[in-house]
Amino acid sequence: MSYDYLIVGAGYAGAVLAERLASQRGARCLVIDRRDHIGGNSHDHYDAAGVLLHTYGPHYFRTNSDRIREYLSQFTEWHAVEYKILSWTNGRYWQFPINLNTFEQIIGRPSTSEEMEATLAEWRVPIAEPKNSEEVIISQVGTKLYEMFFKNYTRKQWRRDPQELDASVCGRIPVRINRDDRYLSEKFQALPKEGYTAMFRRILAHPNIEVRLKTDYREARQQISYRHLIYTGPIDEYFDHCYGPLPYRSLRFEPETLQQEYFQPAMQVNYPNDHDFTRIVELKHATGQKLPVTTIVREYPEDFGPGREPYYPIPAPDARALYQRYADRAAAEKGVSFVGRLATYRYYNMDQVVGMALAEFDRLASLPSS
Repeated sequence: MSYDYLIVGAGYAGAVLAERLASQRGARCLVIDRRDHIGGNSHDHYDAAGVLLHTYGPHYFRTNSDRIREYLSQFTEWHAVEYKILSWTNGRYWQFPINLNTFEQIIGRPSTSEEMEATLAEWRVPIAEPKNSEEVIISQVGTKLYEMFFKNYTRKQWRRDPQELDASVCGRIPVRINRDDRYLSEKFQALPKEGYTAMFRRILAHPNIEVRLKTDYREARQQISYRHLIYTGPIDEYFDHCYGPLPYRSLRFEPETLQQEYFQPAMQVNYPNDHDFTRIVELKHATGQKLPVTTIVREYPEDFGPGREPYYPIPAPDARALYQRYADRAAAEKGVSFVGRLATYRYYNMDQVVGMALAEFDRLASLPSS
């Protein structure tokens, strides 16, 4: 068989590029994935109790981009939701991310934004240019709150001290001096109304797109002809780990179905200082499903190794330096596009991967041979 594009990976990067190339350029696309499902890590499914679960951990879609929202809206309706989480430490639930409500819990009485700002100014450690995750948090809220909510959670998640990790790791989490207790700040926050997997089915439904699951791309490359390769897998794997394996963190999920409507007061509860798991997710709070039972999922960070999925690139200087060697080699590769989280070794949100795929489509469409 002959195709215009061989696309490795049926997640956002691969699916969006396949759809755009097929629908806008009339290209024949073969999308392959070694897993037995589409959707990449955004895949969702109904468990035996009928509860909709995100197979690979919670995926909270949000974006500030009208282009990305409008693009995906061709393939799904939306269930609007404001993602709310709590943190469990010192034997109680705390509002999180840190906001005025959290501050009032700490001081034990009503307060104001002005008092919170003045108090944080006293607690902060003055660091003009934070260079790592510890410095970015203590420069925002001081040592006490850093140790309550961030220090041990980060150690569990990454198996590295926050001092060893880029400032961006903890810098992703907002600190607010108002009562906005949403986990995320983007203007559009929602879940696909019928789930992510249903949305991906529609994205990949074009007649010019063929999907093959449980398929290894090395074997596929031997068996078919194509003009251009779009690769969304781990970049070090593409180059046979010639410079050594890139470091990742993996995860283990332990679901439990309970004969009660809800287990916890929020969609997600973080456990920075208790237990081996980092969080318990109860997705029913976000999806709005009406069921007499619930399923919770405990999430355990693990070392990456054989048989485990690479979830999180390690955001640290040594990992970034190793990736750069692979990136330089990828830049010289002819007829190949490296797109997505694993292929660029960056922790991107879902909307950012969609945006990257749309940008790569624009680039490919501008080439004379496209």
